[in-house]
Amino acid sequence: MSLTGWAIFFLIIQVVHFLGTWKLYQKSGRKPWEALVPIYNGIVLMQIINRPKWYVFLLFVPIVNLLMFPVLWVETIRSFGKNKTIDTWLVVLTLGLYIYYLNYVEINKLTYIEDRSLKPANGVADFVSSIVFAVIVATVIHTYFIQPFVIPTGSLEKTLLIGDFLLVSKVNYGARTPMTAVALPMVHDTIPLIPTSYEGLPKGINRYRSYLKKPQIPSFRLWGFDEVKKNDIVVFNWPVDTIRYFGDKTAMNIRKPIDKKSNYVKRCVGTAGDLIEGRNGDLYVNGELLILSDRAKPMYFSDVLFKEDIPMNLTRYDIEPRAFFYTIKSNLWDDLAVKNYFANPQNRVSLQEQSRDSINVYAVGYIDNSGVMERLEIKRYGLKAFVTVQQAEQLKTDLGAEVVRIEFAETDEIFPHTKNWSVDNFGPIYIPKKGATVELNQETLPFYKDIIREYEGNQLMVTGNDIYINRELVTSYTFKQDYYWMMGDNRHNSEDSRMWGYVPADHIVGKPVFIWFSYDSLNKKVRWDRVFTTVGGDGEPKSYFRWFLIVLAGYFVVDYLLKRKKKKTNS
Repeated sequence: MSLTGWAIFFLIIQVVHFLGTWKLYQKSGRKPWEALVPIYNGIVLMQIINRPKWYVFLLFVPIVNLLMFPVLWVETIRSFGKNKTIDTWLVVLTLGLYIYYLNYVEINKLTYIEDRSLKPANGVADFVSSIVFAVIVATVIHTYFIQPFVIPTGSLEKTLLIGDFLLVSKVNYGARTPMTAVALPMVHDTIPLIPTSYEGLPKGINRYRSYLKKPQIPSFRLWGFDEVKKNDIVVFNWPVDTIRYFGDKTAMNIRKPIDKKSNYVKRCVGTAGDLIEGRNGDLYVNGELLILSDRAKPMYFSDVLFKEDIPMNLTRYDIEPRAFFYTIKSNLWDDLAVKNYFANPQNRVSLQEQSRDSINVYAVGYIDNSGVMERLEIKRYGLKAFVTVQQAEQLKTDLGAEVVRIEFAETDEIFPHTKNWSVDNFGPIYIPKKGATVELNQETLPFYKDIIREYEGNQLMVTGNDIYINRELVTSYTFKQDYYWMMGDNRHNSEDSRMWGYVPADHIVGKPVFIWFSYDSLNKKVRWDRVFTTVGGDGEPKSYFRWFLIVLAGYFVVDYLLKRKKKKTNS
């Protein structure tokens, strides 16, 4: 909906309010016209129902206002003596239209209660009132200040781990006002724990949408004290999200509002105006090697080769082997009995020949049977694993290991899907900046077509070599907002800008600042060393959980002593 459309809608709401309440305003001692003046009528209404004037502000906060409207309907009728449960149900179920009935039919029977008690009539009413207030406060905090987030994938391992529970600050980059007008509070794109089924899809794995696609509200970003910089870890809405909810691949091509697209978390490695390039796994920005922060742990799928038999205990290096390299005498490898033994799944052996010489066969895979290795004199001389830069240096220093990053093949799956690039070697790619102009032709259009059409809302058509934007023949394009390049630290196991391109500025959600809890679901244990640690900063993360417990214990001790002192004073 355009700004003009919203202005018309706002005026219609004012007229609806006036027609349904002007006699009630008059009954309370106010002038009828006061029910018609925008914003002022809200202030007057708060005075009539004996509520704070700042409640008017909440009426303009999307999602929160959906909770406030029923509250004000109920408060309005109660200010005129309608306190029965049936009255409450009528005003809520009729979406406030019951007030029209009171305003025109029952107006002479109503009595305005100027100093009515605001205390709930019973325990149920008190409970409902408390819940509504708590949800309103939580929604404001969630929308404009702090949002919880859980790391769902390993794309930032070992920097952030699966099962890290984060607090994401909205104020650093400036909170983005909601775009979706009608949505359930405190949830994202679906209603959790309520499975349903769709025709032609598996049962029980899809969920109800938690929002209405229309109307959409013009959005803007509030002032923030920081801006997105290179090396920042950022939460953003996945630009190319067309799935029902995160992880569901059963229903595709679903169009979502920006603020209801799946939340992703990656590291910003390029900002607007930069030229980014991947060279053998390293990133170069504007021709210079990108130096990552102290806590960044870029990780690559690598071959780790040892000069001697592989050490049995690698746990202190925090490495999870995906496969091993073995040497076995070639005459044993070629023996039919050995081949049959290896082919039997019950023997827990899976090997594939890589190469051989006159004495040995060099194979890769796994042998989960130490007895077999001893009898056949099989030796492990290396492994395949995701290894961080820091781990690689430690392995080289401690064990003399050779760590070789695995080279991935060139493919057209790398953005912009017209080049034969790889996850490690791509670019250079220009990251668009607001106000900058680029030349458009058949070579450059694949980089910017999603920006033109999807992110900046233009009509794009290509006829032969001619490019039309909004039916006008063009040879250049000027960007309306900034864009960013986001990548995971787990470089060989991350779906990021290398696959789908730029992240628009209006998709930025916030900055993770704190890990308040961390749970290792694989080993079923809490990672206590990560609880209450900061996401940013220099050096190794430091847990403040101990200090939190000390402060919490101190609070309870002081509270107990004060209550005890008060009790003695009263006695």
